[in-house]
Amino acid sequence: MPTKDASFDAVSLNDLESMSDEDRDALPFGVVGFGADTIVQTYNATEARMSGLDPSTVMGVPFFDAVAQCMNNFLVAQRFEDEPDIDDIVPYVLTLRMRPTKVRLRLLAHAGMPRRYILIER
Repeated sequence: MPTKDASFDAVSLNDLESMSDEDRDALPFGVVGFGADTIVQTYNATEARMSGLDPSTVMGVPFFDAVAQCMNNFLVAQRFEDEPDIDDIVPYVLTLRMRPTKVRLRLLAHAGMPRRYILIER
């Protein structure tokens, strides 16, 4: 791993960008990376296992419109539109395709980076 502390609270945007797919898959929390167009470019194995979604059905798809409609709101999706730089942890309840599940979301974006990330800790 490129960083000593790749925990949910401490992993950085640079760390996520420099990790291999295998490194991201080994993280104990979900990682979803997408471009400014919200098209999913990164979907780690932990998130696939926890969500029950096959990465092949998620990659290349608009995240907020087709994958996680329950996050398509002012608390999550709109923040990526309004704030070019974000590093915030948000308590949240996932409701799509499952029982309501309390999670912590970490929203990560920086104006100069190609991808934005949502980390999901269940």
